[in-house]
Amino acid sequence: MKRTTVGIATTLLFAAGLAQAQSPAPADIVFVGGKVFTADDSDRVVQGFAISGDHFVATGSEDEVRRYVGPQTRVIDLKGRFVSPGITDDHFHNEGGGAGVDLSHVRSLGELLTTVANAAAAASADSVIVSNSDWHEAQLKEQRLPTAEEIEQASPGKAVVLVRGGHEYILNTSALKKWNITKDTPVPSGGQISRNGAGELTGELFDEAKALVTLPRPKPVGIDDILATQKAVAPYGMTALRIPGSYKGDMVAAYRLMKQAEAEGKLTLRWTVYMPGFALRSADAARKAMEAWGTHQGEGDDWLKVDGVKLMVDGGFEGGHLSKPYLEPYGKGGTFTGLTVSPPSAFTEVVRELNSKGWHVITHAVGDAALDEVLDGYAAADKDSSIKGKRWSVEHAFVSRPEQVARLKQLDVAVSAQDHLYLAAPVLKKYWGWEIASEVTPVKTYLDAGLLVAGGTDSPVVPFNPFWNLYHMASRDTISDGVYGADQKIASRPLLLKLVTINYAKLIGEEKTRGSIEPGKLADFAVLTGDFLTVEPEAIRDMKALSTWVGGREVYHATGYD
Repeated sequence: MKRTTVGIATTLLFAAGLAQAQSPAPADIVFVGGKVFTADDSDRVVQGFAISGDHFVATGSEDEVRRYVGPQTRVIDLKGRFVSPGITDDHFHNEGGGAGVDLSHVRSLGELLTTVANAAAAASADSVIVSNSDWHEAQLKEQRLPTAEEIEQASPGKAVVLVRGGHEYILNTSALKKWNITKDTPVPSGGQISRNGAGELTGELFDEAKALVTLPRPKPVGIDDILATQKAVAPYGMTALRIPGSYKGDMVAAYRLMKQAEAEGKLTLRWTVYMPGFALRSADAARKAMEAWGTHQGEGDDWLKVDGVKLMVDGGFEGGHLSKPYLEPYGKGGTFTGLTVSPPSAFTEVVRELNSKGWHVITHAVGDAALDEVLDGYAAADKDSSIKGKRWSVEHAFVSRPEQVARLKQLDVAVSAQDHLYLAAPVLKKYWGWEIASEVTPVKTYLDAGLLVAGGTDSPVVPFNPFWNLYHMASRDTISDGVYGADQKIASRPLLLKLVTINYAKLIGEEKTRGSIEPGKLADFAVLTGDFLTVEPEAIRDMKALSTWVGGREVYHATGYD
C-alpha cells in the first residue's frame, strides 16, 4: 500500500519530536563519575548531575546525565569523589579573629597570660587591652578562667578586658578600678558580677552586667568584612549562613552593606539575617525598632533575605536559666539558677507585638527554665495568630524536659542546634553536674520527636568549622573530656548531613529552591575531601572542601585539586 505525502510528513514530524524529547537541551556543565548525595526525600546517591545557569537540571547515573552534554558543555569528571549539597551554618555571628588579642590558639593559663603580657607591653599606658571572643576556658589545660589578679600581674596598671563568647567579660584589677566596679556595685537585672568564696570580685561580668564597661568602639563593619567571611568559610564547602541578630557588632549596618555588595555582584555566599531584638522589653519598643530597621519580614531574594527577629531570654554557658540550682560554689547556696535577661511578661509582650506585625521570631534559650519562658510566650502569640508553619525557632535549646519537647512539637517550633558541648563540656559539668551536662543539646531526642532540627556553630563562640559540629553530633565526643551523652549520637550519616543541608533550607523556608541536589534547585554544592557517608567518625572532624560552588559558579578551588 502506497503511503501518502501527508502521511510521510506526519511520521517524520513525530520522529523529530520524539528525538527532541529524548535529547534534552544541552547543559552548561555536566559532572560525572562521582558519589553524589542528593539529600532528597529518598536520600539517593547518584553518579552525576547537570547544571544550566544557576540551577540543577538533572541528576542520575552517568548515562542519564551525559544526555545533557552538547558541543559547548563543560564535562567535569569527579573521579569518584563525594559531593554534598552546599554546607550551611544556622547560627553564625562572624568567623572570629579581628583586631583584638587572639587567644584562640592558647592551651594553658600560662600561654594566655603570656599573650596578654605581650599585648600589654606593646600598649600605651592609657589604652584598654581587649581580646577576641573566640576562646573558652575549656581549651586550657587548667580548664578555668584567669582571675582579675592573675591578669593584673601580666599587665600591671593597664586595663584588660578579656571578651569570652557573647555573654562574658573578664576584667583585671586595673579595669575594675577604671570602671569603678566594686563589691558594693549594684548588680544589673539580668546580669551577674561574680565573686569567689571569700566574697572578692573575680573579674567576671555576665550579660547585662557587661554594660558597666565601655569598650573602645570597634571599627565600623564594611564590605571588606563581608568579603572576608565569604573567603573564610568557602574552603569548608559552606554556601549559606544564617545570621541571628548580630554580625561583627552591627546587624542593621551590616545588612545594608550586604545589600550593597549584592548590587555590586560581590556576594558568593547566601545570607539570611535576623534583626536585633535583644534589648526589646515592651510592645512600644518593638514598634520603634521595626521602624528603625527600615526593612520587613521576607525582604530579599536567593542571595540575601530578612527572615525575622532574634530575641534572648537567658545567658550563655555561665548564665543559662535552669529549673534547678547550679552546683556549688556556682549555685551560691542553692540560690543561683542562671540569668533571666528578659522578664517573662516583657518577652511575651514583645513576641505578641512582633507576631501581630507579621515578623517571625527566633529566641536564644539555653536552660530549661528559659525554654519554659519561650514556650509560654510563643503559645500566647499563637493564640493571637497561629505561628504554626512560620518556622519560629528556639536557638540552642541546651537543656530541655520531655514535656517541653512535646510542646515544641505542638507549636511547630524548630530547634537551631550547635556544638557548644564539643568545646565547653568540662565547664558545663562543673556548673550543672554530669547528669545535665551529658545531655546538653539532645539532638537525637529532638529528631526522634519529629522536630525540625538544623545545625550550626554559633561562631565565634565555637569555631565555625562545620565538620567539628558534624563530628560531635556523630560521636558526642568533646575536645578535652571524652564522650558526653552517647545516647544522643546521630548514627545515620544521611540524617546527619541533612542537618546542615536540606534541614537548613526548611528552617529558612527555602526547601523548594535549595538544600538538595535536585532538578530545578539552585546549584549550591561542595566536593569534599572524603566520603562523608562511610568514613570513620574521627575522619569527619578533618574534612574540608576541594571545591565549593554557589549558583553553578565555583567560588573555591583547593590547591592541587584536579
